[in-house]
Amino acid sequence: MRNKAPLACVALLCAGSAVTANAAATIVIAVADGPNVGFNDPTPVSPVGGNSGRTLGEQRLKVFQEAARIWGQALTSRVPIIVSAGWQAQSCTANSAVLGSAGAVAVFRDFAGAPVRGTWYPVALANALAGVDLMPSLNPANAPDITARFNVNLGKPGCLTGMPFYLGLDSNEGSSAVDLLAVLLHELGHGLGFQTFTNPQTGAPLNNLPSVWDHYLTDASLNRTWAQMTNAQRVASATRTTQLVWGGTQVNDAARSILTAGAPALTVSAPANVVGSYQVGTATFGPALFSPGIANRQIMPVVDQPNGTGLACTALSAANVAAVSGKIALVDKGTCANTVKAANVQAAGAVAMIVVDTLDTLPPATLTGTDASIRIPSVNIALSDGNKLKTALASRTRTSSNVVATVGIDLTRRRGMDTAGRILMYAPNPVQPGSSVSHFDVTATPNLLMEPAINRDLGSSVTLPQDLTYTLLREIGWR
Repeated sequence: MRNKAPLACVALLCAGSAVTANAAATIVIAVADGPNVGFNDPTPVSPVGGNSGRTLGEQRLKVFQEAARIWGQALTSRVPIIVSAGWQAQSCTANSAVLGSAGAVAVFRDFAGAPVRGTWYPVALANALAGVDLMPSLNPANAPDITARFNVNLGKPGCLTGMPFYLGLDSNEGSSAVDLLAVLLHELGHGLGFQTFTNPQTGAPLNNLPSVWDHYLTDASLNRTWAQMTNAQRVASATRTTQLVWGGTQVNDAARSILTAGAPALTVSAPANVVGSYQVGTATFGPALFSPGIANRQIMPVVDQPNGTGLACTALSAANVAAVSGKIALVDKGTCANTVKAANVQAAGAVAMIVVDTLDTLPPATLTGTDASIRIPSVNIALSDGNKLKTALASRTRTSSNVVATVGIDLTRRRGMDTAGRILMYAPNPVQPGSSVSHFDVTATPNLLMEPAINRDLGSSVTLPQDLTYTLLREIGWR
């Protein structure tokens, strides 16, 4: 059982403000800020985007109340959900910042009404299933079920400089602010149960028991859920991008109605040891990928450096022209702009370009740049995938298969799902504590609320047909 001592309430609002939506669930906001801080900041402000608050603190509270109203309307619980909320300094640089964090204060198992025995449930969900408040067994009545903290310095110099929280309620934050309402909805989603309590770095479940999340988190390569794996298998699974999926039918059925059909891919059809669909980053230059794409063409490497790499930063040699003409050119990232590489391999007659990244990040980064003269498609692949292709190319003989691939849109997949129609979960390598396995994958298109970053196209819905968060929470037990 996991527990944190509740923060002391010292502000006038500490008695909490209750938000009830159609008697579905009552969410109580217990303000944990001191005088003149966070929700109690008296700095005068003008109304914005439907938020009529006259001070900075009041506007922040009104946004939180709106997030609580949205979640309260979606959920059903006879037990009030108490959220200890406050503002404090978070990790920052001038170009990046932690926006906030939230999580369940405690977990419970084997309570009356628990759907699965020997399984941890976050306290708000456990209370809803049990129909009674389970927290007094750990803490006095009115102890919080969820703690939530948000970055009080956002937008100030040195903390995502010039990008403050937008306090309107209309999702109209523009390009120079971060929508606080979306951030609050996201973090409350974690507190309500959108997370595992198993450590992805060690694979160790809490007190050797799985969380309800682990009964659905599935490794496609093993065809096992996290609840069925060993610690070592979970450690490996936590970084198995494109293989970590959600196993529940409710979410996957709903995802097929939301996510965009057709995923960008490099699909290798020969030789057998490299056959498969590889994740790619697309390019901001050249034509968009399409289906069937540049299909069934031989991949050939550009080799213009003594160490065997091919940068394609200058006009290709006669040997390289002969190698890539009519084929897909494989080049290495670095030294010059991606648009320069594309222009050079295009001039040599290549029909597409694959760039091998210097990083193993999945999904690979977008290839940026602008050049209206480029007429061939380009994609970026992870370093390990590029090295795999290079090894296959280097081992070719006159009797062996060429490396044959298609660059285009894979219509067997939706963006953010695997070929079996299961939504991908976030499994970066290396593990990102607090983010790995407890978010949807970043490849989901359109963007979803519970991806690891807040995107500008989210709006303020947690339900279908805009979002899958509530659907997933229903799958783990919410009603």
